[in-house]
Amino acid sequence: MSAITATTGKPTGNAARVRMRLLAAFLPVTAVLYIGAEALDPRGTDQVVTNTATALRLLPIAAAHSSQLYLSGSLSVLALGALAVSYAAIAKLVTGRGWVIATIAAVLGGLGAFAGAVFNVLGGIGLAAAASAHTTQTAAARFLATSFASRPAQVVEYVYFVGEYTAPFVMGYALWRSRRVPRWLAVLFTAGLFLAEQQGAIGPKVVLYMLPFAVAMILLAAWIWRAAARPAPMTNPEPAGQAGQLASSSKGI
Repeated sequence: MSAITATTGKPTGNAARVRMRLLAAFLPVTAVLYIGAEALDPRGTDQVVTNTATALRLLPIAAAHSSQLYLSGSLSVLALGALAVSYAAIAKLVTGRGWVIATIAAVLGGLGAFAGAVFNVLGGIGLAAAASAHTTQTAAARFLATSFASRPAQVVEYVYFVGEYTAPFVMGYALWRSRRVPRWLAVLFTAGLFLAEQQGAIGPKVVLYMLPFAVAMILLAAWIWRAAARPAPMTNPEPAGQAGQLASSSKGI
């Protein structure tokens, strides 16, 4: 049975096809989660708490929309986790020229998305928790300012922003160089993701600004799905002795 599997390559090809299609599904899911998180984010809450004055200004808003802030913060964490997987999925498209660049982009994007998820727990969810806690606003403000000013939080913030701003351009260049997708799609992905990352808490109208990103992710998912449908190359590994006999016998032909 194992010999048939190794000879035909069908189970291996089916497994690779299913995995690629599962990865492709993450791209549109990422777009939906990302857009939903930004659209639900209460206005004015997407700020880094650098001092107690900023925290005191944000806490009343967070207290008035704590459930909304919990939901948007949770969606942000899920969206960034899905974005990390999406970078790996897009990198699988680049199998020829530019595959090293695509791999670097996937690593940068994955690290940046992971750090962003941690940072959003500290920001959106942490802000909602501080606003809902049974304590004074002054104490909550001091807690938020101390949390954001801590060394681990600063390291996470730096990794987040480095990955957020570099990974789209590096991956876009890898897609452009590989020519596995139309070059206009590589540009749309880079510009759309960069524009999406610039959006603040401005309400539901943020959906309009994030549509290019959503279109790029859906189209890239279609290309990954199409690539998965291509048949895997047939392999026929043979024992070294048998291969040597075949080579010897072929000399006389």
